[in-house]
Amino acid sequence: MKLRDYLLPENIVLDLGAPSKAALIRQLSELAAGRLALDASEIAEVLINRENLGSTGIGAGVAIPHAVVKGIDRHFCLFARLVKPVDFEAVDDQPVDLVFLLLNPESRPEHLNILSCIARRIREEETVAAIRRAASPEEVYVRLCPPEA
Repeated sequence: MKLRDYLLPENIVLDLGAPSKAALIRQLSELAAGRLALDASEIAEVLINRENLGSTGIGAGVAIPHAVVKGIDRHFCLFARLVKPVDFEAVDDQPVDLVFLLLNPESRPEHLNILSCIARRIREEETVAAIRRAASPEEVYVRLCPPEA
């Protein structure tokens, strides 16, 4: 399983502005809803419910909000780099500027494998640094989804 199997180049958003975690979740939900032809408020609701169980801020400025969404038949992944980091109640109390949104269908259980793919890519400090300084979505995609990874 490879991240490029789930993250499409057109689902990379750079310089997203959000003043708070709640606003960020709403913005991500709107982006996903537009691409999936779903209701943004329903996506935001399941993401907020998941966040209420515990922050998906995994540390080092990265968060992976994820939830099961009714009405989709495939996994949906979106990456956003923020203009300014926001407090995400991350495990290390550091603000978040890199966000992977993962929406999962009810019938497909491989979301843990996808989360693992994301984690493998972002534990490489060089990759994360390159993503933070990338000038285009294409540069981010090449770093996150190289042919060999």
